[in-house]
Amino acid sequence: MALSGLDIYKLLPKTNCKKCGSPTCLAFAMKLAMKKASLDECPDVTSEAKKALEESSRPPIALIKLGLGDNIVEIGGETVLFRHEKTFYHQAAIAISVDDTLDDAALLARIKEIEKISFERVGQHIAIDMIALMNKSSSGEKFLNALDKVLLNSKKPIILASPDSKTIESALKKCSNRRPLVYAADSDNLKDMCAAAKSYKTPLALKAKNLEELDKLSKEAAGAGVEEIVLDPGFETLHRSLNDLTQIRRLSLKRNYRLFGFPSIMFIKNPDKYQAVISACTFIAKYAGVIVLDFIDDDVLLPIITMRQNIYTDPQKPVTVEPKLYKFGSPDKNSPVMVTTNFSLTFYTVSPEIEASGHSAYLLVTDSEGMSVLTAWAAEKFTPEIIADTMKKTDLENIVAHKKIIIPGYVAVLSGKLEDASGWEVLVGPKEASGIPKYLKEIWK
Repeated sequence: MALSGLDIYKLLPKTNCKKCGSPTCLAFAMKLAMKKASLDECPDVTSEAKKALEESSRPPIALIKLGLGDNIVEIGGETVLFRHEKTFYHQAAIAISVDDTLDDAALLARIKEIEKISFERVGQHIAIDMIALMNKSSSGEKFLNALDKVLLNSKKPIILASPDSKTIESALKKCSNRRPLVYAADSDNLKDMCAAAKSYKTPLALKAKNLEELDKLSKEAAGAGVEEIVLDPGFETLHRSLNDLTQIRRLSLKRNYRLFGFPSIMFIKNPDKYQAVISACTFIAKYAGVIVLDFIDDDVLLPIITMRQNIYTDPQKPVTVEPKLYKFGSPDKNSPVMVTTNFSLTFYTVSPEIEASGHSAYLLVTDSEGMSVLTAWAAEKFTPEIIADTMKKTDLENIVAHKKIIIPGYVAVLSGKLEDASGWEVLVGPKEASGIPKYLKEIWK
């Protein structure tokens, strides 16, 4: 539990030395309590006090980092049970499995397919986060040979999935610098898996049949000195798994139960692609840190990735695009000019319709603080004055010769005042983006 300012003050030197930049130790303690200062700013704090303060300030769900360099994946570190309370910060990582039973050609093809998976949605580039190497052969030699090929052909973080601690230790000798996730320690191999994870300083996943067993494993792993843990409560049915993940989240956040204060991992083995999508989307919403899939099909991955993007978008910070003049095709001085807001979803709804029209055009995007057209108009963030000012800033009058601008049909009421503010002729376009191609082909002159 987080300490109050007075609790923190009791652990400080109380010398009022001002080395931290605060006038007194009490003032510094208050800053620490409000997260406006770092404990490193106090040079005289004792190691015992530092340990106590760091433990109290640890998030209820530990933040685990996997991978290396630009490919680091962060899971956990969440602070709320429901997204609308604040936001979710670290999106669930999506991993694709690779079996060590594949021959060399099939294995390389599988890795290359994973590397090529890429989607772009509302301006964001999305790829698969991790590769889960599965020791399906039960052979240490095959697993290590497959690992060599993964390491050579991919920089993505790796999940080392094998029940054999000796195989895991041999694998860690090859790639511990890449911070893989070791999967998994259970009641049969816990001691040896903990020793390997602790020795190579890598996160360790714990696998159990139920929450009671998982609680016991977490306690024993913590007692063995493993600090970075990922929890797998098992997947028996969707209903039970959803309940288990929710209970883990509730206990860690509401009761500050440290043994469950870690991110979780779920393996989805359902051979039916539709059920796999349903399970994955359910676990993204509540509350998996890593999801491992066998499917590599776009029609499976796209809805899952879309769901994740929606859930992990900050509800208090709309996704926006840069306010400026955008070109579509090869527009010239006689090309039409349309105007909209900088809400990302609006922009990426309008722009493909302009492209589909086959008509070169300009799209003027105003700064509406990330609101859609009607919302921005109602909030007075999409007004004639704002549009006219954006037209001036982009030097629109020197870009086109016709001095005509097309506004969305839903805000036709703006036309008169915009003509007065800009001196341009204002045309009322379609209400829906789907009407843009027809409008540009048949009505624009």
